[in-house]
Amino acid sequence: MAFLRKVTFDWNQVNEPKSYPFNVPSLTGIKELDLNHNVIFFVGENGSGKSTLLEAIAFKCGFANKGGGNYGTVEKPDDSLLLEAIITMSWLPKVHKGFFVRAETFFDFACFVDDLAQEFGEYKIYRSYGGKSLNAQSHGEAFISLFTNRFGDKGIYILDEPEAALSPQRQLAFLRVIRELEQTGNGQFIIATHSPILMAYPGAVIYSFDGNSIDLVKYEETEHYQLTRAFLNNREKFFIELFDD
Repeated sequence: MAFLRKVTFDWNQVNEPKSYPFNVPSLTGIKELDLNHNVIFFVGENGSGKSTLLEAIAFKCGFANKGGGNYGTVEKPDDSLLLEAIITMSWLPKVHKGFFVRAETFFDFACFVDDLAQEFGEYKIYRSYGGKSLNAQSHGEAFISLFTNRFGDKGIYILDEPEAALSPQRQLAFLRVIRELEQTGNGQFIIATHSPILMAYPGAVIYSFDGNSIDLVKYEETEHYQLTRAFLNNREKFFIELFDD
């Protein structure tokens, strides 16, 4: 079930349209984005704006920008979150639970959980994360522990490049987590990713941020799919072109 149906942008509130993040080509002038889907992927090159919009949505949902639920680690918002001020979220129904996972600040979130465990007791806190500190697990194990133990309540789950910590096999395991929550109507997922494995999820909607707009694309139209398939089918040709002096 999709809870967040649409994001609307009010550019009249922007005083400096040539400043970041308002000058990101894919975002400039966009009026609204349809999010009325259970599983949505944002794809595009680094710097294309996908994480900028994802983080603004997460912050608007009440999640701290280092990750977590509505109680996560708090820090002064960076410039990218200025986008949050001009967006309006349309819900049906409104949900207050969920989780924001940001691969590059996951260590900070894990340390925050450790601080909670020292204050309130290890059993009480760590039982929601597989029974032990996330920092006591490998990066991939910690991510899967988080997904399997904290992703269950009816809510919205926002993830920024979760594949950074996941092997291909664990990416497949994560797809099963998505499936279980989607089928029970408990989860809506918005995920920024470079992974052709994740974005292949059946029935997912894919938005490409490459170019001067945000465009709905098919899985087979993504550069991630096309490049990966071409490489696997003829890697020798790629190596010749890459290494030819």
